[in-house]
Amino acid sequence: MYLEDKFREDYFKWLCNIVCGKRFGREVSYNKLLSFLYSKEFYAVMARDENRASDGIDLRKEFMFANGYDTSMSDLVSEPCNILEMMVALSLRCERTIMDNPQIGNRTGQWFWQMISSLGLQGMHDRCFDVRLVHEITDTFLDRKYDRDGKGGLFIIPNCREDLRREEIWIQMCWFLDGIS
Repeated sequence: MYLEDKFREDYFKWLCNIVCGKRFGREVSYNKLLSFLYSKEFYAVMARDENRASDGIDLRKEFMFANGYDTSMSDLVSEPCNILEMMVALSLRCERTIMDNPQIGNRTGQWFWQMISSLGLQGMHDRCFDVRLVHEITDTFLDRKYDRDGKGGLFIIPNCREDLRREEIWIQMCWFLDGIS
């Protein structure tokens, strides 16, 4: 196995462990969905959403450093951020910088699966995975063609006065968190 292949496999497992951990029993797997999100590039329609892509790439570098990979493997570092990386990085940033509460514990997975649900992907476990529908849903998200309240995007905010399609992802997340806290 080439070093790049080993890296990709180890990194994917690490990302999945961050958001899945022991969340699901053996009978439920989201491997197909997570693999799809890992294979699909995240691109920013709004300039400030480039920060979310940067967070994903920084997460890749964090993994490389922590696991003894040479961070100068420029081909791996310079690859575009994928959707899974962006969402895991956003979930971690949410937990670490805004919602951290040692009494409650680590809720990184909760933030990630909340976004999966907002996208409409919560039913896409391996036995019900529909690649055509997942393509459509992720394209709707990436192209910001979701509903103005965020349904079909990462965060749903009922009765939001603003059109969430016109707000950067970070602002959407902050408004969402304001509404639940």
